[in-house]
Amino acid sequence: MVMKGMRIGEAKKYVADKLHCDVFDLTDSAKMKEIRESLDLGTVNDRPHASYGMSAKIKIAELLDIKIPSVELFKKKLGAAL
Repeated sequence: MVMKGMRIGEAKKYVADKLHCDVFDLTDSAKMKEIRESLDLGTVNDRPHASYGMSAKIKIAELLDIKIPSVELFKKKLGAAL
């Protein structure tokens, strides 16, 4: 995913702010596991009753207030099916 118009440092700061953590925490796998579980954003390993796949992507897009192309396409197709 590319955060258009942002340099890497700006993008990391944006994500860290949205997740209420430090930029350094983004590279800490243990800390990120806790954050992802607490926000139900999906994890690398499958957990019972946790979001995964498109559900996790939708939550990430909403939390970070960004557009993810696959999420937008999914919503468009879902809207046409209703």
